[in-house]
Amino acid sequence: MDKGLHFMFCVITTMLLLRESSQTGEKNDPKMLAASKSDSRGPGEGLPTLTVTTILEDPYVMVRSAELEGYCIDLLKALAAMLHFSYKVKVVGDGQYGAVSSNGNWTGMIGEILRQEADIAVAPLTVTSAREEVVSFTTPFLQTGIGILLRKDTVSQEMSFFHFLAPFSKETWTGLLFAYVLTCFCLFLVARLSPCEWNEPKNDENHFTFLNSLWFGAGALALQGVTPRPKALSVRVIAAVWWLFTIALLAAYIANFTALLSSGSEQLPIQTFEDLVKQRKLEFGTLDGSSTFYFFKNSKNPTHQMIYEYMDKRRDQVLVKTYQEAVQRVMESNYAFIGESISQDLAAARHCNLIRAPEVIGARGFGIATTQASLWTKKLSIAVLKLRESGDLDYLRNKWWETSCLHKSRDRWSPLQPQALGGLFLTLAIGLALGVIAAVVELSNKSRHAAGHVKKSCCSVFTEEMCTRLRIKENTRQSQETSGRANA
Repeated sequence: MDKGLHFMFCVITTMLLLRESSQTGEKNDPKMLAASKSDSRGPGEGLPTLTVTTILEDPYVMVRSAELEGYCIDLLKALAAMLHFSYKVKVVGDGQYGAVSSNGNWTGMIGEILRQEADIAVAPLTVTSAREEVVSFTTPFLQTGIGILLRKDTVSQEMSFFHFLAPFSKETWTGLLFAYVLTCFCLFLVARLSPCEWNEPKNDENHFTFLNSLWFGAGALALQGVTPRPKALSVRVIAAVWWLFTIALLAAYIANFTALLSSGSEQLPIQTFEDLVKQRKLEFGTLDGSSTFYFFKNSKNPTHQMIYEYMDKRRDQVLVKTYQEAVQRVMESNYAFIGESISQDLAAARHCNLIRAPEVIGARGFGIATTQASLWTKKLSIAVLKLRESGDLDYLRNKWWETSCLHKSRDRWSPLQPQALGGLFLTLAIGLALGVIAAVVELSNKSRHAAGHVKKSCCSVFTEEMCTRLRIKENTRQSQETSGRANA
């Protein structure tokens, strides 16, 4: 009797241990996570229970502490609360989104819905015409497109020979050159008109020739003191304003040039899909069997057809199985990943050495898939619209797209435009005008005094002084010729 009880006790203990081990294995397997971990409401409360298929992709669905969480899980909880249903979540068995296989059957989440292994699919599942023919989709809960994910050091452009000109735009450099020539001309003109700078044109020598004025302006640009030094107030006004202009200009140039070197945001050589096709340095591909692959297959665009032919011929080399594999390959090799732009933005934010090319094509959306005869399609669509109108979808987007690399990102650098220096150019123009006016006033005062001595009108003396100072070289040449004839 004792032996029989002992045997029964051993059998019961063994069965309990095996059952506990089986349950532990199910908990550790993300594909077997059920509603008990996902939703507190069970079938016992009389609520309809939906089987939800999804796919592991950061940040939509992730496994943390033996539970599923992410954007799609939060969206599913919000929909369940609004429509009063319970659910159990299963990860798709083959790890595929859904495409037609060689035997004509659908794979992935679409296949599970068609085989009635799941009622709905809540995942980053793109709405396409081929999928819409076999299943029904709700209103998209996220909008996206097709972009190119690259590693920064694989696409970094070598600095050009004239890279030092990059801090300013072409318009700014043109304006700077014009301002420099105009200022030097004003220096030359005012120095000739001002009696304080050049009292006796027939006897004195004016040091502010046009070439010397150009040299004076260039010296100020380099923050170097050069001769000749101005004497008249009018010339000093122009010189002081030009010095102020050059100091502010150099400060803007140095700051912008430093930002250019440190930001690493030079113009990417791969801006578009056409650039990607033309280059030979990078391999490029997408997810095998994804909607992106079939987008290029069905597109009539010549560039898109070239991309599809490249990927189809090198299917084993360039197509990847999962999104995580794609990001890892971009980071570790010369590979460009073509995929959903919204997911690429997240990868570029979390991995600071990644960047997404500017062009995005094929605007599309992520929707919830259901069976075609399902009564849940319209209910879920209305619920998604309500969540969008209330701002809950924006909240979820901000919650799950918050990244650790965000604080390290820098603003995109751009050349300094003339509008940014508009006030500086205006100040220079006002200074030049004041300098010319001051020179005219100085010459007028001298002409007024001279008119009293020679008993001529002030205007005639002023005109003679102007002509003498502006044609001094011609007058000197004529006087030299006259003296030469007299000596002969």
